Amino acid sequence: MSDVERSIDGVAKTVAGVLANQKYSIDYYQREYKWESKQMAELVADLTTKFLDIYEPDHARKDVAKYPGYYLGSIIISQKGSEPFVVDGQQRLTSLTLLLTFLRRLQQDRPDKVDVDPLIFSEKFGEKSFNLDVADRNDCMSALFEEGSYDPKPDDPESVHTLVARYEELDGLFPDELREAALPFFTDWLKDRVQLVQITAYADDDAYAIFETMNDRGLKLTPADMLKGYLLANIDDGAPRTKANELWRKRLRELEDMADEASSDFLKTWLRSQYATKIRERKKDARPEDWDRIGTEFHRWLRGDHERVGLTSRQAYYDFVMVDLGFYSRQYARIIDAAQGAFDPASPLRFIRYNADHRFTLQDQLLLAPLRITDDQATIEHKFELVGRFADILLAWRIWNFRATDYSTMQYAMFNVMRDIRGLDVPELAKSLHKQLSSVTETFDSNDDLYVHQQNRGQLHKILARITDYITVASGQASNYIELTNGTGVKYEVEHIWADHSERHSDEFSHEADFARHRNQIGDLLLLPKQFNASYNDDPYDRKLPHYFSQNLLAASLNSLSYEKNPGFLAFTKSSGLPFKPYDEFRAANVIERGDLYRAIAKQVWNPDDLLAVAEASE
Repeated sequence: MSDVERSIDGVAKTVAGVLANQKYSIDYYQREYKWESKQMAELVADLTTKFLDIYEPDHARKDVAKYPGYYLGSIIISQKGSEPFVVDGQQRLTSLTLLLTFLRRLQQDRPDKVDVDPLIFSEKFGEKSFNLDVADRNDCMSALFEEGSYDPKPDDPESVHTLVARYEELDGLFPDELREAALPFFTDWLKDRVQLVQITAYADDDAYAIFETMNDRGLKLTPADMLKGYLLANIDDGAPRTKANELWRKRLRELEDMADEASSDFLKTWLRSQYATKIRERKKDARPEDWDRIGTEFHRWLRGDHERVGLTSRQAYYDFVMVDLGFYSRQYARIIDAAQGAFDPASPLRFIRYNADHRFTLQDQLLLAPLRITDDQATIEHKFELVGRFADILLAWRIWNFRATDYSTMQYAMFNVMRDIRGLDVPELAKSLHKQLSSVTETFDSNDDLYVHQQNRGQLHKILARITDYITVASGQASNYIELTNGTGVKYEVEHIWADHSERHSDEFSHEADFARHRNQIGDLLLLPKQFNASYNDDPYDRKLPHYFSQNLLAASLNSLSYEKNPGFLAFTKSSGLPFKPYDEFRAANVIERGDLYRAIAKQVWNPDDLLAVAEASE
């Protein structure tokens, strides 16, 4: 291979320079789009905050050309013949494409709109294709581009569901003050002043060697690296600095081994949980506060606020790393493990898993907020359980009332909770969180018409899994939560008790739409294996009923056999007072009755008074 073929190029390019009329492929093993709500929120906050620091209403459009450039990171490309493949940076490029698609629709009727189409798709030889060329995303991206929405199909890959979720969040993330006169200015700035360093290799081996070097050997200077440099520079040289450096590297490496970007997420979460006192107000022209700045530039924030944090001596800097970072990084590792590791249904940390399964990443800062470095292990676990239960109940209530639970919607309220519970002991923490829940007006009692639709199917899957698991465990059987949430290889689906045949119910519904609406209510839903659904989905109720007996207890409870020689379940129904009953036939009134049962179960599963009981048990 010639030297030309083995060459490597590195150049700073604007977003337009990287994306305009370009087409990138992604290897099959890197095609998953995985960004969560918090990462999209931080990208938008990072960009819009930087722009608002520069922009003034009296500027002319041409002034944007003089705005300072902003560096957004690097991407690594492997050039295979005429086709460039993204080796590193796919998540960022995909998210930028979603943001550009949102901006296109936001400004589409304006006379001063900025043409961003070439940054989203390219046209060659008369054919249009998206800049990131992934075949199974094309229908989704086309719909978002043309219509601004897409309803994922059941067999769409997870990446498509993630793309839609992140796109739908952009409207809530994008500041109001940038939607009017400033919009074309921001779009110009994003296109032509925001930069990425594009490193291009002409052989896969070289591209992946660069990727490994930059990421594994720490040559890519990150905010975490800059923060470490600042802290170490203020610690006595010699043994103290060496020890602090070793601990920093050890702890953050352990976190990185547990989850992508975990070290950076930890630093933001830790600093926010212990030191953020203000968050950007929800009004025009409001400026970022410390919560926002920690999310986008925590290394600069700490340098500016070091005295408030208590960093006033070399010993304080040393203790900040050796004691504070050491303590909170260990607890953050426990949070990650509880969220994605082996599930223990008896652990007080199980609620962290439940919340993580709803992708509620805001729980992390809540979990760290009440911790104090003097807390013993038992106290930490009580605090974790209390905060986990609080978030679990709040999410269940919001889902039951069709309220959003995404990062952008919840961040302001959760900041206030985080600030209020900072450093509290167990009894005070329980009282504070219980009081927070007591002020919520939308609970299980505020909605008696919960139904499934395309956007909440995944959430109701988790709600039904918890209800089903609660019945199972309370009846003396082993927890089946992980199985029900598809963690064991058996795929469960939200399934209707009624088959989709309105003609079978014409005596109760004169219109097909009325039947469909009633069929989607919570009382007509179960969690069943996909294989079961494939076999019996279309059958009438009387044919399904015998087969329900062999399924989980929530399904089996429809069958009268469950109420014979089933001592664990019968003891549970008696002690709980829940109105279980079998159904030989299942009519419209029974759907309502069954929904009332589900709500009664939910009120036992998610009971705010459990917070006070946990605190009492800890004394």
